[in-house]
This record gives sequence, C-alpha cells and structure tokens, in this order.
Amino acid sequence: MKTGQINVQTENIFPIIKKFLYSDHEIFLRELVSNAVDASQKVKFLSSNGEFKGELGELQVEVLLNKEEKTLTIRDRGVGMTEEEIEKYINQIAFSGAEEFVEKYKGEEGAEQIIGHFGLGFYSGFMVSDRVQIQTLSHKEGAKPVQWESDGTPEFTIQEIEKTDRGTDIILHIAEDSIEFLEKDRVQGILSKYCKFLPHPIVFGTKTDYQDDPNGEKDDDGKVKRVAVEVVNQVNNVSPAWTKAPADLSKDDYDGFYRELYPSTFENPLFHIHLNVDYPFNLTGILYFPKISENIEVQRNKINLYSNQVFITDSVEEIVPEFLTLLHGVIDSPDIPLNVSRSYLQSDSNVKKISTHITKKVADKLGQMFKNDRKDFEDKWADLNVFVQYGSLSDDKFAEKAKNFTLMKNTDGEHFTIEDYKEKIATLQTNKDEKVVILYSNEPEEQFGFVQKAKERGYDVLHLAGPLVPHWISKMEQSEENISFARVDSDTLDNLIQKDEEIPSKLSKEDEDTLKPMFEEIVDKEKFSIQFESMNSADAPIIITQPEFVRRMKEQQQMGGFMGAFPDMHNIVVNANHEKISDILSTKTKKSQERKIKQLTDIAMLAQGMLKGEALSKFIERSIDLV
Repeated sequence: MKTGQINVQTENIFPIIKKFLYSDHEIFLRELVSNAVDASQKVKFLSSNGEFKGELGELQVEVLLNKEEKTLTIRDRGVGMTEEEIEKYINQIAFSGAEEFVEKYKGEEGAEQIIGHFGLGFYSGFMVSDRVQIQTLSHKEGAKPVQWESDGTPEFTIQEIEKTDRGTDIILHIAEDSIEFLEKDRVQGILSKYCKFLPHPIVFGTKTDYQDDPNGEKDDDGKVKRVAVEVVNQVNNVSPAWTKAPADLSKDDYDGFYRELYPSTFENPLFHIHLNVDYPFNLTGILYFPKISENIEVQRNKINLYSNQVFITDSVEEIVPEFLTLLHGVIDSPDIPLNVSRSYLQSDSNVKKISTHITKKVADKLGQMFKNDRKDFEDKWADLNVFVQYGSLSDDKFAEKAKNFTLMKNTDGEHFTIEDYKEKIATLQTNKDEKVVILYSNEPEEQFGFVQKAKERGYDVLHLAGPLVPHWISKMEQSEENISFARVDSDTLDNLIQKDEEIPSKLSKEDEDTLKPMFEEIVDKEKFSIQFESMNSADAPIIITQPEFVRRMKEQQQMGGFMGAFPDMHNIVVNANHEKISDILSTKTKKSQERKIKQLTDIAMLAQGMLKGEALSKFIERSIDLV
C-alpha cells in the first residue's frame, strides 16, 4: 500500500470545494455520472480506432445506493485508470484527463463528444462525503486494479485490490450532514434532472412495470391480465430528438419529445424549430412555440440548456434574448462549459453568437410560415401575437424582420400587415395633418357603441388586446412614418380623425356657460373635466373619454415600463348638437335639470363600465321611475 499527499496549493482545498466549488451540492451526482459517461465514451472511441482491442461489453453506467452502508456508488465500464493515471489525474488536480485526451485526438471523429470534466468534477464528491474511494481497472493490457482513498484531507492511500471488470467505481461514504442523498427518491430526482439525456444508459435500481401475464391468464373481459414486475430502471433517453436529423423525425416524434420534456403539459406546441449548427460554433436543439397566455411570467424558464447532453440550467436569459425565454425546448452546445457563471455567459463571444443565431432562426421560421401558408399563420396569430410583440419591443433586429409578418386583426376578424392596413384605411382615415389614424379597441364588446359609431362613419377598427399593446403601438408610431394609434373611446370621432370641415354648434357661448356648472355639481371635479363639442346630432348626448396619451401612459406604468404617476382623469364630452342637451336648457325646474343631467351622465358612465355600486343601484331606480 502507498500513502502520500495530494498535490494541491493549499491544505484548505477541501473546505473550499465543499463550500464554494458549486452553489448546489446536488451537482456532485451530475459531475460523477458525467465523468462515468466520459470514460465510457473514451473506451468506445479507442475501440473504434483500434487502440483498444478487447470486448466493449455493455457500456451502461450504474448508480448504486446502499442505505445501510451509507454509500452511493457510481460505476462505469469505461477506460479505467492505472496507478500512474490516478497519480496524474486525481492527485495532481491541476491536470484534466479529458483535456489531454481531446488534445491528443483533436480532429479525429468522435473526440469532440467527450465531456471532459474528470479532475475538479471528481472532487465535487467531497461536498457530500467524509470518505471517497476509487476502485478502478484500466483498459490497458496488463494493468492492475487499484484503489485510491481519501477522507477529505490532502492525505490519500493507493493499494492493489481484487477487481476483474474494466472500469471505475466511485464510492462515496455519505457524510452525516448530507444523508438526504441516501434517499432513493432524492437520487432519482437528481438523475432525472441532470442525466435525463446522457448518451449512455444510466441505471439506478429497479422500478415496477406492468406487463402481460407470462402464462396468458385472462381477466373477466377475456383480456390478458397485466401483472406487476420489477424491471431495470434506466433513467435516461440516450438518443433524444435533438440529436437526430430533422429528416428522421415526424411531427409525432417532435410532439412526443415535447411531452417527454414537459410531462404535465397536455397541449401540443404550435410548431417547432430544429437547430443544427456546426460553424462558427456548435449548437443543436429544438425550440417549441407553446400557446402563449397573456401571463408572460408563467411561460419563462422552459428552455433547458445542455452541454453534450448534460443538463446545465433552465435559466437561459444570458444565452438567448429575453423575449425568446417564452419559448420551450432544449439548446445543446459543447461550446458552453458545464460550470458557468452569469458574468462568463454575458462576456463569452460564443454565447453572443448563439443568441444572435437563434433570434435569426426564429424570425426566419416565422417569416417562412407566413409566406408559405398565410391562412394557417393567421389561425395561429392569437397565440403568436404576444411573442412577436415582445420580440419587436426588445430586439431591434427581430423587429426589422418581424415587420413583414406582424399581423393586426380588425373587429371583423380580418388580418392585415401594417403595410396592408395603411393602404386599406389611408383614404378615409387620414386627418388634416396627413397622418393616418389607426383606430383600435381593446374590448370590442365593452366598447361596442364606440366601435359601431366608427363603422357607421366608414372607419375600420382594429382589435388590439394584451399586456404589451400600449408599448407596442408606441414603438410602431416611432418606427412607422405618419401613423398614430387612438383607442376608439379616447375622444370624439371628429377629434380622433380631424378633417378640415367643422360642424356648427347649436349652443351659444352663454348656453355652455349656463350648462357647465350644472354638470360640475353632478360629477366629481377631481376625476372629470367637462367639455362641449360640436358633434353630429345622431351621436350620443354625452360620452366619457380618457385621452389616449394619459391612458396609454397609465397602462405602460402598470406594466412597469414608465416612471411617475398619471392622474385617473376622464373627460365628460357634451354633444352641443344633441336635442337632449338643448332640452335641459328648456327644462323649467333646477331639480328636473339635475335629474336629466344625472341620467344622461350615468348612461355615459354605464357605456364605459364605470357605473358601479350605489351609483348603479340609484341609476336603476331612477330609470324605473322614468319609465
């Protein structure tokens, strides 16, 4: 037996590993299983190029739990190690076996598939163990099996042992403060999270499965009975969909993989994008468009980042632009190391290239779908709308491409691009300043009266709803020449689309001065401003509006995009040409005048959904009396 000291710069290396090497201690299992897969990949590679001539056998990795002995073992049948290699790769932790291996075989097919974290990754086992053993037999002819052991101090022992199977066992003697890792469900959960798609079978104990009765026994319905049997529990899919060629996958394959990623999801995605890049960086993956609800936050963190099929994180904000975090799926790039910090990701040039490439692929896919089958694209627009608006707001390059496939739907259910729509409404909805005014409604049912009045004038009204609309229309006004958006209830139609002609007023200045105090006595002057407008006599006697600018700023503020508070002010617009307004002037008693003003004002409030509680109850009683 040989003893010695691990070649480290400080005797405090183990406390540092335990506390700071990884922020989450469960990562140790990912590292050790990844190393075991790495060793399996190496021996497979050496066999393929003729350097290893022995029998490969099964190259599965086993995770063995012994609760009584308080051990967790990771076993592989990979390349194994000689005593000299243990000295080099374990005792001198500045070296990395995989890095040297990749350097030696650089350019040879298959070498780039090696994960390459044997070294510091191995020492992550000490985060949860008070003693670690390596029992290993190298693939090299004539090699002797050896055991390395350390209790978490720089001292170690190496001795020859009895072992006939090629490969390595890493035996972790779990520490008292980490006994959670002796629970079967906890270990299964970690393996499912980090090792779900590793390229060699990962086996962890057994599981109960149901199969046809081997004796053919039937139930009362004449069907062969299903019986419970214990089968090997393989935790991973070694050939996930993103590792295959798109030509080899059907829509059912893509949808099936989506459900494999998100078992609790019942809806299929709208469509997918298969990523496959080998220059100037390596990137594979599948991104899915889910049916995006208006609650954007619910959609986030559904993209999983992998490195050579090893799970890294589901927080990919530094890998993809913010708006693409609404997508679901997998990105796999060996150019991103397993142990990464956010600052590294933000500064890494490969990461920036990946981000740009994914944005381009998504925009190109949407543009292609729009061009190839516009009707199908329109059918999907309700689910794509929020995503495209978000992308256009947060990424200028995406916004430039998206202009060609961004759709707007009117209240008749017709879809238009911005250019289509400007052409449709240009003649009628251009104001005296030569600006095209786009009328819209966020709630066509609630704003039905306003929408109908606009249509009676021959105007068209868009249906624009969603949390991002206020920001999006502001951006459109900035990027497009000579257009403005106005909600159909934000002012009178004559003010929204001002023409050169003016409608004369039936009320004199004295009439308005007489009526204005009467209205001010009825309403809360802190919330409502009275104004008289010379409108069409067929229009409503009173309408309540909120200026487009004020309402839009308030909505943007609610979405967190604007500083400062905007007052909740509305305008009570009195139609100077309506007979009911003239009738108030001719009414003899002040009480009757007040009653009529109150009734007309409440009707206007009701039209805007602003009449509630006691005010609504009194309005109903008053209406019954009037009938």
